[in-house]
Order: sequence, then C-alpha cells, then structure tokens
Amino acid sequence: MQDSKTKKRVLVVHYSQTGQLERVARSVATPLLNDDAVQLDFLPLKPREAFPFPWPFLRFINTFPESAHQVPCALDLQIEHLQSQYDLVILAYQVWYLAPSIPVSSFLQSDLAARLLADTPVVTVIACRNMWLQAQEKVKAHLHRLGANLVGNIVLVDAAGSVASFFATPLWVLTGRKGPHWFGLVPPAGVSERDVEGAQRFGEALRQRLTSAEALDIDVLKGLGAAPVNDKLILSEKIATRSFYLWGKLFLACGAPDSLMRKPLAALYTLFLLLMIVTVVPITAILKWLFSPLMKKRIAGQKAYYAGPSGD
Repeated sequence: MQDSKTKKRVLVVHYSQTGQLERVARSVATPLLNDDAVQLDFLPLKPREAFPFPWPFLRFINTFPESAHQVPCALDLQIEHLQSQYDLVILAYQVWYLAPSIPVSSFLQSDLAARLLADTPVVTVIACRNMWLQAQEKVKAHLHRLGANLVGNIVLVDAAGSVASFFATPLWVLTGRKGPHWFGLVPPAGVSERDVEGAQRFGEALRQRLTSAEALDIDVLKGLGAAPVNDKLILSEKIATRSFYLWGKLFLACGAPDSLMRKPLAALYTLFLLLMIVTVVPITAILKWLFSPLMKKRIAGQKAYYAGPSGD
C-alpha cells in the first residue's frame, strides 16, 4: 500500500438539496476514489438552519435576495478529517438565482476556504437547469480573491431542454418530484442519468494528470466538452442578474426573509419574474439570432471566454 504521505490529496466540497449534485460530484470523483495513489476527502456543506426541500413557494421566491447578494449563512462543518493542504479541490455547486447557492457562497467567504483554497488548483462542478454563466463569474471572483487557481469547470445541464425545463424544474423544486408530470407532457427534471455516469470521464482526466509528472493546469479538461455554452442565453443572464441585484436591494431593505413586508413583495416580484421570463428571454434570443451574422466574432469570443478554462 502506498504511503499516505506520498499520495495526491483531493478534497470534494459540495452542497446538494436534492442529492443530484452530490451524485454528479461522486461520479466525477469515482476514478480518484478507486486509485490507491489518491487520498480523497469529502466536505459536505451543512447550513445551521437547513434550507427546505421541497420549497414552499414564497420561501423559494424570498430566498433570491440573499442568493443574488451572496449574504452568507452559518454553516456546521465537520473539519477534523481535513488535511492542511490539498493538491486539488473540486467545488461542486448548484445555481440559485444566477449565483452560487447560499451555502457555497458562504463557504467561499469563510476563513476555512481562505485556508484550503489559497495557492490550490480548483475544478468547479455545476449541475443546473441551463443558466450558469453569471454564477460562475461570481465563483471566479471569489477564487481570485482567495488566491486559488481555477484549472477547470464541468457543467451538466437538465436534459429536458430550455422550454420543457421551464416547467419541469419548478415542479421538481416545489413538489419534490422529478416527474414526468401532467400525464407525460412535462418530462422529468434534472440531469440525465447518462450524463451523471458520463461525468466519470472528467475524473479520469484529473486522475491521470494528478498521478503523472505533468502539471495540473488549465488544459486538463480540454477537448472533453466539459463546459458547453449556450450563447443564446448570455444576454438574458446579464439582464436577469441585474434585475436580481436591483430587486434584491429592495427586498433586503425590507428586512429579513421572514419579515412581513417581504411576503407581499415576493408575490409582486413573482409576477414580474414570470413576465420577464416570457418576454425578455425569447426577445433576446430572437435578437441574438437576427444579429448573429454581424456578430459572429464577438459571439465566438464570448463563448470561448465563458467556456474557459475547460473549453466547450
């Protein structure tokens, strides 16, 4: 058996409400877990006050201000088993309102993250409906501040597609049932089983690089289709992020999530959000399609930037 002092040390940090993201993270980690040359540790992020699943509707809406503004929550963490330093940290997160989930953003603002991530290669893993670009920008800002080295990003999106998942994902979030719903008219929500299992290829690439003489750098996941970018959603994400930020300031000014003033405001914002989704998203997609022949170079540059460092 290999001496533990010579093993490559990998830490998987994750938070998952439904269990889907944990399964994705463990799929990525499987090749590492099966290699005696690698010591693999897991750090589940547990909020002191658990977020509900399924979500009550108004509680779900009322969470967006803290998500968008990355207001941290208290975490209960078991850290006794952690090493002082790792050769790689895999950070797996959900996207809440175009930001990393509150438990993950809380971790990234903690002293523990400052200790674990400084001067350390990091690979992010995302499982979400379809919009993740602006959340990753926020995570990148945290990693840069912490002195971490982002070497890869892995993204798995819902198999139902943008239109069908518009119905499937809220039904999953609010009922706890993935579906199908409505006699099969709404397909199951979430990442496909094939994609979850297929995520092992990313872990294999990481394993090979870690246990070789090559440096663990930004080309480790190149050519594996790790971070496909839907360019039709780039502008929609920017508009929605600005909306979440501005409305979020209003919500936060009204007090804590359980404040009486925030409940009617949440109902009002729900109407605004639905209107924005059924108007802004398709309009921006149409404008993108109309002007794409004139903006091919710019669009290609945007796709390459957001797909980095893994590439799509």
